[in-house]
Amino acid sequence: MTATQIQSPRSGKISPQYRRSGASRGNFEMAAWLFMRLSGVVLVVLIFGHLFVNLLVGEGIHAIDFGFVAGKWADPFWQFWDLAMLWLAMLHGTNGVRTIINDYAEKDSSRFWLKAVLYAATAVIIILGTLVIFTFNPCPLDVNGIPLPGGFCPAA
Repeated sequence: MTATQIQSPRSGKISPQYRRSGASRGNFEMAAWLFMRLSGVVLVVLIFGHLFVNLLVGEGIHAIDFGFVAGKWADPFWQFWDLAMLWLAMLHGTNGVRTIINDYAEKDSSRFWLKAVLYAATAVIIILGTLVIFTFNPCPLDVNGIPLPGGFCPAA
């Protein structure tokens, strides 16, 4: 029986089409690493506060309905709380997926397109979520300025 020498998986024998190009990006990766740690701590506080208020205070889960959200978002404090949770969660998750793409996508073109789709989806969700939080109106009006039926607003 003869001994077989196994080469290291990253021994430099990478096919030319899979070689990564580009120079170091300075401190971006360090800032991204630090952002993940800090945003994770802040997200834990935001999420547990969100869960406490929505599930444990008052009637708990049975009180959550359209009126509950309308009442909560009538207060600017809860609008900014939910906004911070949305933005941090999306940016935290996007940074994590970006790292995974950088680790596993071997071709520069694949990495570029995967990150382009990721950033576009993130932008759409952040923009739409922000618009929903700040433009939410529990008393929508019809074209004549009369509140639509639904029982949440007093009749005009």
